[in-house]
Amino acid sequence: MPGNKPGELLGRTPGQIAWSRFKRNRTGVICAWIVIFYVVVALCAPLISALYGKDPYTFYGLRDVSLLDEFNMPAGANGGISGEYWFGISPQTGQDIFTNVIYGVRTSLGIAVVIVIISTLLGAVIGIAQGYLGGKFDYFVGRFSDLLLAMPSQLFFIAFTPIVLNLFVPIDKETPTHIRILAMWTVLALLGWMGLARLLRGMTLSLREREYVEAAKIAGASSRRIIFKELLPNLSTTILVQTTLLLPAMVTTEAGLSFLGVGMVSPTPDLGRMFSDAAQYYDTDLTYLLFPGLTLTIFVLAFNLLGDAVRDALDPKTIA
Repeated sequence: MPGNKPGELLGRTPGQIAWSRFKRNRTGVICAWIVIFYVVVALCAPLISALYGKDPYTFYGLRDVSLLDEFNMPAGANGGISGEYWFGISPQTGQDIFTNVIYGVRTSLGIAVVIVIISTLLGAVIGIAQGYLGGKFDYFVGRFSDLLLAMPSQLFFIAFTPIVLNLFVPIDKETPTHIRILAMWTVLALLGWMGLARLLRGMTLSLREREYVEAAKIAGASSRRIIFKELLPNLSTTILVQTTLLLPAMVTTEAGLSFLGVGMVSPTPDLGRMFSDAAQYYDTDLTYLLFPGLTLTIFVLAFNLLGDAVRDALDPKTIA
């Protein structure tokens, strides 16, 4: 900077310090690039499919009988992997697995991102309001969140998703894909905010007793200003870290629901649905199960490690 003498120490913002810590974490940087790669694949899935020359909906095995044997299994080695079908084809129908995987990433990631945004907003608003307002509001909301936390989440996801679907579409009618996505957003978001809310409530209870909050109250600041100008900036790090840890959890939850038949169904490409279909052929066509399994495992592992790296970078106790 102009005016600085040689050798003079320059002050750094908290963001610059956190970025410096993060760049030194090799695992975190690698995982960040992996996550970016997944996001790009999800966003560019139609373009990739067009360049590849295949789509996830066509039954190539029924159009070209030479692709499947007499048992309707891939005729080629390793699930029919070839220069034309990079990840092979599926049994019975001969759908292209590569395009199903990239579109499956698009489906799972797209659903999970919206769920995380809604859950984070609900958790942040409710948790901060509990901690700041206290009183009866804190008590009754706290007991309600305790009730939800006491429920076995996976079982309730499975039980409530069909109920929400039936609110939009009669049970004897075929459910459109957008209604299934809306139902998953609703159920997973409404049952996914409690952990963040409880964490932020405890932190807000501590922060509201700090001197700068008391000074803002004496100066006549409104509750809205105190929450957004004094409390929220000191809670943003926690919210960011929890969000990075919640996203992979929601990706696996969405895949689990689709695996169990209450999430996405055919013909919508989805990693969980691919697991469900491939489980029938694990003893004869392991390749079909391998690619969606590796795709989901790598993403969840990378995002969890990225969350740990972000937490370490934002931790003030970390040596800069």
